[in-house]
Amino acid sequence: MTLVWLDGALVPAAVARIDPTDRGFTLGDGLFETIAVRDGRGQRLEAHFARLRSGADVIGLPVPLSDDALADAVASVAADNGLGDAAVRLTLTAGPGPRGLPRPDPARPTVLMTAGPLPPPLPPARLIVARGTCRNERSPLSRIKSTNYLDSILARREAEAAGADDAVMLNTAGRVAEATAANIFLQLDCGWVTPPVEEGALPGVMRAAMIEAWAAAERPVTVDDLGRADAIMLTTALGLREARLL
Repeated sequence: MTLVWLDGALVPAAVARIDPTDRGFTLGDGLFETIAVRDGRGQRLEAHFARLRSGADVIGLPVPLSDDALADAVASVAADNGLGDAAVRLTLTAGPGPRGLPRPDPARPTVLMTAGPLPPPLPPARLIVARGTCRNERSPLSRIKSTNYLDSILARREAEAAGADDAVMLNTAGRVAEATAANIFLQLDCGWVTPPVEEGALPGVMRAAMIEAWAAAERPVTVDDLGRADAIMLTTALGLREARLL
């Protein structure tokens, strides 16, 4: 029986109920974090919770739990599903509300955590450059983990239609921002580089760790850079994946 953590309690997924008027469902008014759990311990929790709170500040949404309570919930939802190693998704929404854009005051946020096995290692990803949509580096949403991923979904559909695994998303200036659900690093001229947040890259938790580990430079990246890179790496909170441009 699969369990989820919903608003303070572990409940069977089959009977868990989220209000049909929840703004995360009706408007995408929410945030999420994907957290790796290894040997029962959440990885980089401090960074994940800091990003969650920073994003909540951007959209004016309270986080109704302390970091300690969030950490306990991450551990519980993994352990109670029998998973020593897990991928935990933490979703925070603005909770139920009436029709229209204004939120109720005060909001009653919904907090949901689900857990599943960590994905297995994957072969190198085949990439295209998405042309049907882009990352808006001028929007504050490019810097938070919003529950609205429609641009990324459109770009991934474009990749699948072209026989690729993923798509590189450009920003409004036509420079590289990231992949559809991963940050991107290029090995160029014997060093690693990655697009800055100001170029539309999400401030990824693993991205920050690899910038430090690889002494990577943050600088604008062009489509030409993709073609001449000695190596391309995609990074997410769950790990790293090699990639190549089709």
